[in-house]
Amino acid sequence: MSVSYRIERDTMGEMRVPAEALYGAQTARAIENFPISGKRFPRSFLRALGLIKSAAAKANGRPEIEAAAEAVAEGRHDAEFVVDIFQTGSGTSTNMNANEVIGHLAGAHPNDEVNRGQSSNDVIPTAMHIAAAEEVQARLLPAMRQLQESLEGKAQQFWDIIKIGRTHLQDAVPIRMGQEFSGYARQVELSRARVESALSGIYELPLGGTAVGTGLNAPRGFAPAVIAEIARRTGLPFVEAANHFEAQAARESACFLSGALRTYAVALTKIANDIRWLGSGPRCGLGELKLPPVQPGSSIMPGKVNPVIAESLLMVCAQVIGNDATITWCAAAGNFELNVMMPLMAYDLLESIELLAAASRNFAAKLVDGLEVDRARAEGFVEQSLAMGTSLAPEIGYEKAAALVKEAYASGRTIRDVALEKSGIRPERLNELLNPASQVG
Repeated sequence: MSVSYRIERDTMGEMRVPAEALYGAQTARAIENFPISGKRFPRSFLRALGLIKSAAAKANGRPEIEAAAEAVAEGRHDAEFVVDIFQTGSGTSTNMNANEVIGHLAGAHPNDEVNRGQSSNDVIPTAMHIAAAEEVQARLLPAMRQLQESLEGKAQQFWDIIKIGRTHLQDAVPIRMGQEFSGYARQVELSRARVESALSGIYELPLGGTAVGTGLNAPRGFAPAVIAEIARRTGLPFVEAANHFEAQAARESACFLSGALRTYAVALTKIANDIRWLGSGPRCGLGELKLPPVQPGSSIMPGKVNPVIAESLLMVCAQVIGNDATITWCAAAGNFELNVMMPLMAYDLLESIELLAAASRNFAAKLVDGLEVDRARAEGFVEQSLAMGTSLAPEIGYEKAAALVKEAYASGRTIRDVALEKSGIRPERLNELLNPASQVG
């Protein structure tokens, strides 16, 4: 099918543009310049960009531009946003993509009218902040709460089950299965608090600084009016940046949020790994947990079932940790009055938020909520553990207790059997000391 074209012009000359496209010459030039990855800004970023243009048009008294920008914010023209993520470091090509699409819809000049009072240098970081804040509030924090509540539910459900603790991957003293899960729930709770604390910097918007932070060409009162409108429409406490030179030259607030996301990924890695190890087996591993079976696990071994939900989450965590390394490098790439890695930083930040939200919900619903405990196996390990000798140390001393442990290990007997024979502790007292319930706090 042949494509028809029209000729449009920018300050560098003529460009062929697909006849039906809403974008113009600068976007077409960017398509030619950046045939890199095929990756595009996500819906959350395009919504934020549309909100900025709509609020700016309202402040400028241009209702026709405001309506066109609202259509962009609502996602009615996403197919027109065609510029690769790996583009100009300021995101100018994407800003002009938006200006041209909105200008075409409203019959307005993309630079003089749609972009009035703005620069790519303050619009793109503002869009990054708006999109990140909305996604965190609407998707990630609720997903984290769901996972925390799932883990808290299991902590209560498993409270009466006493199992062996493990340190250094070796047997340790007993612990309640519920205590172990309460620790996982607290990890998620603390991660959620860290993410929430990182939003304070994200709520500061660079809009109003224009090219270098001085606000050149922005009408008086423009930025406060636009930001107040954005805050009203999103219901989030956005404010104008306290210092526009910091807000445009540096991207530490995004880096800090990414660090909180990375820390959550680290916590999830610990939780997912523990659960899949505790469910290893089913016969030749630890086998204390029974993970819900969700799909066949092997193309060659009949009946094998793998911990695929945990594995999926672990891959998400790996991606988020990698994204954070990229975002950190990007944040360090500010030169004088501008950071020139913003499109990639925004893309990776939003991807991390999206992945963590989806994976947290999936992990809660498809794995944690369906977990069961093999009580007999978990409690059976306790009696077999050599660490039970720990409770004898206050009674007979560390060295004598250690000798009993060594003999139990060498003979393959339990601590209880050896202690009955050689400790000198009365049987009734020994039963008290070796009662797991008295050892778990």
